[in-house]
Amino acid sequence: MYVDVKGYEGPLDLLLDLARKQKVDLAHISVLSLAEQYLGFIQTLKERRIEVAADYLVMAAWLAYLKSRLMVPHDDEDEEPSGEEMAALLQFRLKRLEAMRDAAGQLVNRPRLGRDIHARGDPESILTTKTNQWQATYYDLLRAYVIQREKSFPQDYSVKVRTVWSLSEAEEILERLIGQSAEWVPLQSYLSEYLASTEERQTALASSFTASLEMVRQGQIELRQSAPFSPLMVRRKR
Repeated sequence: MYVDVKGYEGPLDLLLDLARKQKVDLAHISVLSLAEQYLGFIQTLKERRIEVAADYLVMAAWLAYLKSRLMVPHDDEDEEPSGEEMAALLQFRLKRLEAMRDAAGQLVNRPRLGRDIHARGDPESILTTKTNQWQATYYDLLRAYVIQREKSFPQDYSVKVRTVWSLSEAEEILERLIGQSAEWVPLQSYLSEYLASTEERQTALASSFTASLEMVRQGQIELRQSAPFSPLMVRRKR
């Protein structure tokens, strides 16, 4: 028959129960007396032919060894812990187990939501009101005003010289590029070299268009446009 000794979870739990029966602080408990009580308890179970779990027997053997170490004077050359050190370790384990059981009991006994306490079914919404509190002096206000005014002041501005073709320069360039070509060619194809430059694109288009109209008036070239917004075709007048 296998017996769970009084519902104890292990030999250390049984030791703690025996220690509490002495009704003294664990720091001042008699480890030797506690060991004798435990060994006597295990012996009673054996006499009644009750099978005991192996870990209880291991604890009994360890306590028997501890009892012998406490009764025999400690040898300084002995590398093993003394009986007092082993007893102190046992006291520490018992106190730690007691603290764990007390903490578990406090958690179990706390009020439970839905059993001991009940939440409101439809809680009201929380109204939040924000109030601004200004903590600025008169000097701080003046300083902030000056900073904002400084931001509105115009920054240093340098005028970049733009490239501008005069009408005579545009006529000279068109005469050189068109030459004696008798075929219709888009006007912009002659200006591809200048249109690639961002700085000269606008002045090249405007000045060359004006110059081409002047050259048509003078009878030097011909212009043609087949549809609105279609390329402006140009050739030497025949």
